[in-house]
Amino acid sequence: MKNIFPVLFVLFFANAVYAQETIRVFFVGNSYTAYNSLPQLIADVAQSAGDTLIFASNLMGGATLQSHATNANTLEPIEVGSWDFVVLQAQSQEPSFPIVQVQANTFPYATALNDSIEKYQPCGETMFYMTWGRENGDANNCPFFPPLCTYEGMDSMLRMRYEMMGNDNDAVLSPVGAVWRYIRENHPMIDLYANDGSHPSTKGSYAAACTFYAAMFRKDPTAITFDFSLNAADALAIRNAAKVMVYDSLMTWNIGTYDLTADFIFTTVDSADFTFINMSSNADSYYWDFGDGNTSMLENPTHSFSNNATYTVSFSAIKCGDTITVSQNITAYVVNTKPLLNENFFRLSPNPTNGIFYVDSDIADFNIEVYNQYGQVVLETKSRQIDISNQPKGIYYVNIEFKSQYLRKQILKY
Repeated sequence: MKNIFPVLFVLFFANAVYAQETIRVFFVGNSYTAYNSLPQLIADVAQSAGDTLIFASNLMGGATLQSHATNANTLEPIEVGSWDFVVLQAQSQEPSFPIVQVQANTFPYATALNDSIEKYQPCGETMFYMTWGRENGDANNCPFFPPLCTYEGMDSMLRMRYEMMGNDNDAVLSPVGAVWRYIRENHPMIDLYANDGSHPSTKGSYAAACTFYAAMFRKDPTAITFDFSLNAADALAIRNAAKVMVYDSLMTWNIGTYDLTADFIFTTVDSADFTFINMSSNADSYYWDFGDGNTSMLENPTHSFSNNATYTVSFSAIKCGDTITVSQNITAYVVNTKPLLNENFFRLSPNPTNGIFYVDSDIADFNIEVYNQYGQVVLETKSRQIDISNQPKGIYYVNIEFKSQYLRKQILKY
């Protein structure tokens, strides 16, 4: 592709206004991003909705991801900046070429740039700028690869390849091409192309800006009040398209997939000894509060409770200053506080059981407690017939008490 634009390396700070949210973005791309000053346009639409975009960019006409992967004006800001997103835009045609070419000329450099972003921006995200098919396809490359002969074929190739780059690099997408396709199909009178049938018109760049706003801020783009140079009806239709394709379908574009989450499960080692299993995602540190004055920063700790009680265990997943905390109540049963009964005095049968089993003993007048693997009492009785058929399958513990003595036996429900 002919170089249309010189290298741009510009740091822009949006006007200081009260904002609901401020996001810092570094744009890496070429003329598709430079046309109509797209980063500035995104800042303008964000400001109209009460948000702030701070950005820098390195935009070289005709640049590929391969050329950016060795360009100092790309790599140095990634290393020293503090970005919420680094946006990667490939050359307009290259990702739509036959897969062998894309695997050789595009994917490795998408990964190289993403690796650098992950290394130097651990609290930021890579965002791939999904571009669009040319207005009437790519006539020059049509003879060599038939899908490029039409807009629909080229656009489908671009979407597929950007989705592959996003999934392969655990990255999010700004699906501008998908929004363009929605507009072409539902509002054909809105011309998204410049005269060359490739670059964006002002309407095309506005569609890109609304897409980026929804993808970065995760907010409804219909809240945007800045129409750029468009008439009100076209601007509204474009904002609605971005809402349908992006805001209403965030997970389709991996937006939120790699967010911090917090959850945990636990199992019993003994009736008062528990193993806690971290089920969080994307955390880099952890904090446990066991509710008895003890804490831990281990990923998967074990803990022994010293008293019979129900404890509120809280778990916090932490990353980049963000913390999510979840809690669960856990009942500990400390069974070794009384003298042991002779194990031969009591037998459980059948074991395993389908839910009903019996306590066989010559001793009368004993107390039974049955608790599950989480230390929760599920049954208390004096009966020799035990019915836990309403409980799920698993291991249960049967505590038998007689004259201040105890015995614990294990039974399996299948």
